[in-house]
Amino acid sequence: MYNNEKITLTAQDIFEKDFKIDARGYRPQEVDKFLDLIIADYTEFTAIIKRQEKEIQTLTNDNMKLKQEYSKLRSRMEATNEGANNSNSGSVNNIDLLKRISQLEKAVFGKNE
Repeated sequence: MYNNEKITLTAQDIFEKDFKIDARGYRPQEVDKFLDLIIADYTEFTAIIKRQEKEIQTLTNDNMKLKQEYSKLRSRMEATNEGANNSNSGSVNNIDLLKRISQLEKAVFGKNE
């Protein structure tokens, strides 16, 4: 079965469904009831897909923001390192920036060190 409890049919259920035949053919009420279940499932599938697409878009945007922040911090760190090399000051700032960049790398690239 699927992860969502509202979905009641699988492709196999549809494939294996047998309708009872009476003198005039299939019972229309039985076919209609089964088709209503199929329609409900497709409606639920569509809703699930839309929610997941929204989540993907949100995560993509968050990822882009983190990468931009990472890039800015990396640039600031390099500029601070150049300044520190020239004046031997700012070593505390470098350590703080390195820690922050390390955290961002873990968040953006999934590095586990």
